[in-house]
Amino acid sequence: MPRVILVEDEPLVAMMMEDLLLDLGCEIAGSFGSLGAAMAWLGSFDGGLDGALLDVNLGGGETVFPLAEALRARGVPFAFATGYGVLPSDAYPETPLIHKPVDEGQLLPVVQAFAAAA
Repeated sequence: MPRVILVEDEPLVAMMMEDLLLDLGCEIAGSFGSLGAAMAWLGSFDGGLDGALLDVNLGGGETVFPLAEALRARGVPFAFATGYGVLPSDAYPETPLIHKPVDEGQLLPVVQAFAAAA
């Protein structure tokens, strides 16, 4: 069972994505609505994280890229979720991009990759 975190600033979307992750056999280690909360949690977390699903654009004009960099430095795989067609950065060509609204078909290969990397 892969342990994952979710970063999504829209509460209803976060709840739906949490349900999808649970349905796919994930354990949700944390769910965060802001970059600051996710970064603070990661700074105090000691390991055992298999993946992360990250909303690209968070409230207040924030992007999730600083967290992506912190996860990359720790060797934690992640995927981006966005309602836009493309990422606003070319720095992550290898990272899966899931288009909102997220469905099980899009999420399954990402969860399988998290489990394989665990």
